[in-house]
Amino acid sequence: MLRIPYDEMVGEFARVLLKNGFSRERAELSARLFADASRDGVYSHGANRFARHIEDIAGGRIVVDAEPELVETVGVVERWDGRQGPGNLNAWFCMNRAIEAARRSGIGCVAIRNTNHWLRPGNFGLQAADAGCIGICWSNTINNLPAWGAKEARLGNNPVVIAVPRDEGHVLLDMAMSQFSFGKLAVYARSGEPLPVVGGYDEEGRPTRDAAAIARSRRAMPIGYWKGAGLSMMLDLIAALLSGGNAIQQIAALGAECMLSQVFIAIDVDRIVGHENRNRVVHEILEYAAGSEPAGPDERVYFPGERTLLTRAENLAKGVPVDPEIWEGILRL
Repeated sequence: MLRIPYDEMVGEFARVLLKNGFSRERAELSARLFADASRDGVYSHGANRFARHIEDIAGGRIVVDAEPELVETVGVVERWDGRQGPGNLNAWFCMNRAIEAARRSGIGCVAIRNTNHWLRPGNFGLQAADAGCIGICWSNTINNLPAWGAKEARLGNNPVVIAVPRDEGHVLLDMAMSQFSFGKLAVYARSGEPLPVVGGYDEEGRPTRDAAAIARSRRAMPIGYWKGAGLSMMLDLIAALLSGGNAIQQIAALGAECMLSQVFIAIDVDRIVGHENRNRVVHEILEYAAGSEPAGPDERVYFPGERTLLTRAENLAKGVPVDPEIWEGILRL
């Protein structure tokens, strides 16, 4: 793996986006969001995904200069139309709107329809946490997960994010409804390494740790089996209802992961409980879990997002890892 300085990575992403019709401000923000994903160890949604993003622009699935349009406001809930704009920029905009509403009312909720893949979801939870808010957001996806007991994929892996602000580094849960996101499956398939645990089924219906076989069968394993499948359906229902946008069946009919529905919630926790009290509660909960006896001599308890903080520190110091072939492809764009 190459180690690319973070600022150099941002600069290369911005260069390509500028050549693809982005304004400088939007190119720089999008470039930073891509680089932040790789910086924090989410390589599947950072540098590894960048060339595909450019292909989606060339294919007309992403309209580079489209900005969200307000549809209506109902109390603390806003509904927006993403107009097929870049998914990460639309998502950043929506979380900002939710934060602004939370500043006024304690909580804000923004739903958006007709948007695109938001790339690394955790960026937007961290955006809320950086503002001192609890952040909750999720997206529906193309059909890539079977309902429990089914062979055919008619659910989405619908990523969900929950972030809680913490002065020493935020607590961040960023997960898909499949045991492994399809971006993570692509990383394992590329490396040829087996998944650490069973992640889905092969084309003969056998449970497998072979990421490439799961990608071919499109039968990923839901987290918690039937529980993950049920949660996927509920997230899709709520996103489609609040946004007035596409649900799984409409996205499946499109044949591409675009025109998605998403929800962004921000809660001004410090306004509700106070900054010092928030710090105390978060610290006590994390310390209680960390004080558990390790399951083995090489084990320790991490809170959600703790490994991300460690990876970020290493990658900022040493450079962000990227596959040489992928980086060369980006330089040629």
